[in-house]
Amino acid sequence: MKHSEFVHLHNHSDLSILDGAQNIESILETISDLNMDSVGITEHGNMFGAINFYQKAKKNNIKPIVGCEIYVAKGSMHQKDKESGAGRYNHLVLLAQNYTGYQNLMKIVTHGYLEGFYYKPRVDKEILKKYNEGIICLSGCLKGELQETLIYAGYNQAKKVAEEFLKIFPGRYYIELQNHGIPEEMRNIELSARLAQEMNIPLVATNDAHYSRKEHFSAHDVHICIGTGKQLSEKNRLKYFGKEFYFKSQDEMFALFGQYPGAIENSRKIVESI
Repeated sequence: MKHSEFVHLHNHSDLSILDGAQNIESILETISDLNMDSVGITEHGNMFGAINFYQKAKKNNIKPIVGCEIYVAKGSMHQKDKESGAGRYNHLVLLAQNYTGYQNLMKIVTHGYLEGFYYKPRVDKEILKKYNEGIICLSGCLKGELQETLIYAGYNQAKKVAEEFLKIFPGRYYIELQNHGIPEEMRNIELSARLAQEMNIPLVATNDAHYSRKEHFSAHDVHICIGTGKQLSEKNRLKYFGKEFYFKSQDEMFALFGQYPGAIENSRKIVESI
């Protein structure tokens, strides 16, 4: 197994229920085929496969990075009404840096299910402040608070969001860059790179892999239809943009993000800190 400069840290298996079209075994097989030596799993709102993933990755000589893509309520997670609850949340990626971080990540996820559940297992920033120790934070996809704020509320407002997360995760907060060909991502990359440089926040490139190989996009599309109760033929349904949500090679990731200082290298830096 080669020492890979880039590591995929933001990924989903079939335990991201009816959204990930790949199981743990196929993920590890793909990572091995790509000559990578580590991979992260960040299911939507749960850690159902953490132990299975950890054990199987170790057996395959692949370093497992255990994480979760959590739902952060816009406000208190205890608000459960249509105005404050349904759809009013952001995504955030958390990675366990050590055993303390793993325990805290379990506590965060548990609070989401037992206290904050409203359509999704949501938590709030008070929970993150309480259980942040040992956890690395990535800013997330376009549904992340920082990205959403950059695009729709403005640069200065986004600086305030970044400052808040820097306080919660001191020295452990990274701004994610993603490029699946979505127009909003192009704008976000430009603004995020500027913000990262101005505020001295490290960048990290991810690809939000929901299926192992590019040709598997149609199977993932079927998963989405099942999960949302829609037909493939329906026009007004949830559909992922393009065919880019797969495990890209290092060369593909370098081509997308090589010009952004630290974006590739920091994925390795994060792995080495775990």
